[in-house]
Amino acid sequence: MSDQTSLAAAAVVREEPALRPPREMPRWAITSLSVALAVLAWEIFGRDVNPVFGSYPSAIAVAFWELLRSGELHAALWQSMQAFLVGYGLAVILGVPLGLLIGRSRFLEAAIGIFVTGAYAMPLVALVPLLVLWMGLGFAVKACIVFLMAVFPIIINTWLGVRAVPKTLIEVGKSFVASDFTIMRRIVLPATIPYIMAGIKLAVGRGVVGMVIAEFFTAISGLGAIIITAANSFDTARMFVPVVVLMVLATALNSLVGYVERKVAPWQSEISGREEG
Repeated sequence: MSDQTSLAAAAVVREEPALRPPREMPRWAITSLSVALAVLAWEIFGRDVNPVFGSYPSAIAVAFWELLRSGELHAALWQSMQAFLVGYGLAVILGVPLGLLIGRSRFLEAAIGIFVTGAYAMPLVALVPLLVLWMGLGFAVKACIVFLMAVFPIIINTWLGVRAVPKTLIEVGKSFVASDFTIMRRIVLPATIPYIMAGIKLAVGRGVVGMVIAEFFTAISGLGAIIITAANSFDTARMFVPVVVLMVLATALNSLVGYVERKVAPWQSEISGREEG
């Protein structure tokens, strides 16, 4: 009798479908849906706003096509990107090594750390007139402003990343009589990569802001010139075109930095995936 009961229970178990956890919506689908809803709401409610005070996506798209067809947007974007790429590139090249050195050296942390923290908190926009007096109105001052806006987040995040490296890992390196350079290259730098990438991502936004500020206060050119001329003529749809372009540009650069991080530190992506799961 017990054998027949066991067989019947096994048959019921086989007949019942296996319960599967509900499939989650992909991240890209959530992002796309969120953007689509935001644009739709902007389009609906933006049409009721006075064109002098605002605009809506379809009007901005028309202005974008006009600027694109005339070639004005290409020229302005290239002018802006030249200063941005030079200033941002120098910020990454100089900021990462300086942050590593400050984090590893007690002397440098005490001597330079206070200036880095103070410069990051200081409103750098206030220095633009002085920089113009020193460097003129050309390309150099624009790249310098972008550099100053972008370098300090990179230094501070790298510095904090070095300080966050577990002491036990460094002690293991010292126990194997590893040199300071080997400890930096094999232990400190790999552990600090997530912090470095976070600083580089933060620097993208600040660098874009610095680029626009530089074009406002120096020789008016690039995307900043389109914003100023459109604002002076109360053409808000045209004025929003460079703003949207800069938003898309900053988002694309952040995605690029994230891609580089996944290639340079693939173990970090695996750790994040396990934590989310």
